[in-house]
Amino acid sequence: MAKKQPTGKSLAAERSILRAGNRDTGQNYVLVIHGGAGTMDRDSSTPEKRTKYRATLIRALQAGYEVLKLGGEAMDATVAAVTVLEDSPLFNAGKGAVFNVAGKNELEASLMLSKPPATHPAMPTTRRGTSVTLLTRTKNPSHLVRALYLAPSLAPHPMLSGATAETIGAEDLGIQTVAPSYFWTEARWREHRTGLGLPVEPIEPPHVPDTKSEFPSETDSETTEVGSLESFKFDPIDLMPTGTVGAVALDARGCIAALTSTGGKTNKLVGRVGDTPIMGSGFWAEEWQRKGGLLKRTWDRLSGKPTQAGVGISGTGDGDYYIRQNAASTVAHRMQYLDEPLEDAAQHVVNDLLKDGGMGGIIAIDRQGNVALPLNCGGMYRGIIRPDGVPLTAIFFDDDLSQL
Repeated sequence: MAKKQPTGKSLAAERSILRAGNRDTGQNYVLVIHGGAGTMDRDSSTPEKRTKYRATLIRALQAGYEVLKLGGEAMDATVAAVTVLEDSPLFNAGKGAVFNVAGKNELEASLMLSKPPATHPAMPTTRRGTSVTLLTRTKNPSHLVRALYLAPSLAPHPMLSGATAETIGAEDLGIQTVAPSYFWTEARWREHRTGLGLPVEPIEPPHVPDTKSEFPSETDSETTEVGSLESFKFDPIDLMPTGTVGAVALDARGCIAALTSTGGKTNKLVGRVGDTPIMGSGFWAEEWQRKGGLLKRTWDRLSGKPTQAGVGISGTGDGDYYIRQNAASTVAHRMQYLDEPLEDAAQHVVNDLLKDGGMGGIIAIDRQGNVALPLNCGGMYRGIIRPDGVPLTAIFFDDDLSQL
């Protein structure tokens, strides 16, 4: 899909937003987020609806920014941002998760860092990330995946699923669980029924909250009551979502964190695992030393290229294609082995996804603070915030990042 050609002025402005520029290293922190990509319908949206989505993106950006501006970890900034999106019914994660073919919610999340966080210097450098899948009771999967990453003795594996992950989280790490009814929203239920060709009316929300959690916890008292479900009625812009929410942050110490959370594909088969928890497919983060012979090292030095490189990526879209192409890590490998800049590497990967029929987008940050937000579909909820504290957001394919 070809993006409309911007004027020289708007192109320069967009590049200024996405490129790091000549900022001091300690003031080069940046946060980018996405709220999913796919079949956004501009014609059926209204200014009020678009404002609601962008306002939530802004709140997510501001939550992560508050962490970064105080010198906090990239990991914690991404969790703060994604939590806002998970708690909103507008996006396909947490509260707004889609239903599988059986009318149930199965959530996923992942976290990966380019290097261990400064607050946990003893963390093994080989423990690059953690992911979870097939969750049914965790209110904020982003909180669970962070806690598991920081607890290698409890969760030595790079991926856990279902009851094991949730039991460790609730009983050993204090992660909040809720009844499955918490995730019910009318809009997602309508999509589920319509997609299966089943009658939508009458709407039948869960009538009795499931308070008998297999993970007894005082936090279960926060289970959503059916009577409050009315407050979560909304008319989504994206139709039958397959995407995710995600955040990538670079902190003042040069650490990059990528966090992704999702409800998966609408009407996916029970037990389906998407790209979000598969390292290298839906998420990736790493750093490396730039190598080469004398001529290349001399050229890199003269052109101002740093000797240390790194990148963090979060993908969104039809995850089956991201798995087949190992999309996220391919961005990093194109940068590392083909010496491509971030913008080119990310665009190549998104173009290759489209060639095979995969719709979606990518958000990514390199170690210098450059940002890439390519997409190949109708839209991607996206946003960026830099040290100036100004949140910029966009929705549709041909939108420019701008203030609300």
